[in-house]
Amino acid sequence: MFLLFRQGRKTPPPPVRPPEAPPVEERPAATGTVVEEEEATTTVPPPARPIEVPVAPPVEVPPPSAGRMVRLRARLARSQSTFGRGLLELLSRDRLDDDVWDEIEETLITADVGVAPTQVMVEELRTRVKVLGSRTPDEVRGLLREQLLTQIGADTDRTLHLAKHGERPAVVLVVGVNGTGKTTTTGKLARSLVGDGRKVVLGAADTFRAAAADQLATWGERVGAEVVRGPEGGDPASVAFDAVARGIDDKADVVIVDTAGRLHTKTGLMDELGKVKRVIEKKATVDEVLLVLDATTGQNGMRQAQVFAEVVNITGIALTKLDGTAKGGIVISVQRELGVPVKLVGLGEGPDDLAPFDPEVFVDALLGD
Repeated sequence: MFLLFRQGRKTPPPPVRPPEAPPVEERPAATGTVVEEEEATTTVPPPARPIEVPVAPPVEVPPPSAGRMVRLRARLARSQSTFGRGLLELLSRDRLDDDVWDEIEETLITADVGVAPTQVMVEELRTRVKVLGSRTPDEVRGLLREQLLTQIGADTDRTLHLAKHGERPAVVLVVGVNGTGKTTTTGKLARSLVGDGRKVVLGAADTFRAAAADQLATWGERVGAEVVRGPEGGDPASVAFDAVARGIDDKADVVIVDTAGRLHTKTGLMDELGKVKRVIEKKATVDEVLLVLDATTGQNGMRQAQVFAEVVNITGIALTKLDGTAKGGIVISVQRELGVPVKLVGLGEGPDDLAPFDPEVFVDALLGD
């Protein structure tokens, strides 16, 4: 017997959905780590470093110029052994014959006093000694002090003329051959004036030496003095003109212009200095022309000084390196030869070792206490 089954229609099963993936929790990636996502890698750069702004050095407050030479007197005394003390010893002898007077004359000449001033001093001393007869050490010292002050010019006006002309600043032109300390003297003078409460602008017109402009910029930065400079090998007169213009705009009290001691062009140095001075005078008055001389060069420096004096009308002398090995008589001879006073003296390597020249302090240091 056959059984017949009626196959019923089957209902298809519902589609099977794939299981849902659990949500991925997003985590902040650590700096500098690698984040992996579906086999792709991304490197997160570190944060940019903050830009470091250079901090300018603090502006210094220099001491005033008054009394500097008194404070530096001990440095002058270093040169007294062959000059002041030697003269005092000779003049204190019981018998002053011709041989002793010859020694006195030789001592003065060796100290760079110069032949003509030496002859005048010896003649005057011989006359005074005869009048006195017997001499005490104090009398001998008084005689020598009097003669030295007479030759140096104790009553000479050594003022730096730095008064403003209305709205225009005073202008100082610094000249001299390279190697005498010209740029350093310019920087020290600016420092001294700032210490006296003046606003100063510096002109780096020595375009022959790039180091000169950099050196002057360092001096100016220390005391907050503006420095005007030009390209290396540029026109010095143009830099000087711009410095004076800046001084007028900034209402400065003094503009100090450092000039070249030699040039890279065929133009003569003296012609260039004359041009610098003429160009400055289109904007302002040149109140001081300071000639920087190295006190250790003696008569060689004197010949250099005469050449400068013929061109730019020197008004004063800044005598550097007067401490230590310098011969004190150079003050007498340089003034006699040039007809202008020593106004500033350099008595060391420190930033405040430039001082207004004081004849009495100078002579007393040479002769000792």
